[in-house]
Amino acid sequence: MRIAVMAAGGVGGYFGAKLALAGHDVAFIARGRHLAAIRESGLVVQSGGGDVRLAKPVASDDPRSLGRFDIVLFAVKLWDTESAAEAIKPLIAGGGAIIPFQNGVDAIERIGAIVGKAHVLGGVAYIAATIAEPGVIRHTGQMARLRFGPVLPEQQPTAQDFHQACIGAGIKAELVADIHRAIWEKFVFLAAMSGVTSATRQPIGVIRSDADLRGCLEDAMREAWAVGRARGVALADDFIAQQMTFAQGLPAEMKSSMLNDLIAGNRLEASWLSGAVARMANQAGIAAPVNATLYAAVKPFCDGAR
Repeated sequence: MRIAVMAAGGVGGYFGAKLALAGHDVAFIARGRHLAAIRESGLVVQSGGGDVRLAKPVASDDPRSLGRFDIVLFAVKLWDTESAAEAIKPLIAGGGAIIPFQNGVDAIERIGAIVGKAHVLGGVAYIAATIAEPGVIRHTGQMARLRFGPVLPEQQPTAQDFHQACIGAGIKAELVADIHRAIWEKFVFLAAMSGVTSATRQPIGVIRSDADLRGCLEDAMREAWAVGRARGVALADDFIAQQMTFAQGLPAEMKSSMLNDLIAGNRLEASWLSGAVARMANQAGIAAPVNATLYAAVKPFCDGAR
């Protein structure tokens, strides 16, 4: 398949490199020092599951120069969604599809409003990966999994083709029937973990080892779960208990990507995570004081270092 990666950060860099190594025609969209390093020295993925080095990958900061693609892996920060969607329109001019692997719950609608909803499937990525230095992606832990699926019936063949490409590349991938539920399942956990770890500046090991912080994490998830149920998402009755068990199995040193951004002085996705839970709860007439407080705690840092 011809696959474009927008953009070559932790998520896109890792999965794009695996697909390229398997022989797919992959192009990476990047910018600045990261792009310069990829062009000069290639793209390196450091992972406990096996390092990957692409010596001369196709990389550009101009999507218009790359041609048309079957699939665009869309993995930009949430504040860049609209501008990135506009930039990649030429990539799908031949009828290609976009699969967003982002952290919020509204990527399908936001991207679809720009490129047309027929082009947008749904996706969820489970991985802890960051740009360690220009040209180098560092994957921590063992978790590296994709879940995706069609939003419209006519997208099913595309989803199946991409699923086969992922399996052939050694990627743990699941083709799901209810992609909206899958997106919310990640969102409930991620919004809470991002909020608690960022507000405390502590990794998950510290959170789960303290009764008060563990309770805060659970309460934040329960609020998001209630919002999802109120919006008609079929989240399981025991979903929170499942996620608390999941949290116990994560590496103690794991930080949310939002905490990494906070430490680095970068912009934060808080308004689309705990902030979004608080907004949607208010719209549904549901109380969400934990998420509202977590959002307020990091709000002064949402635009990055001042």
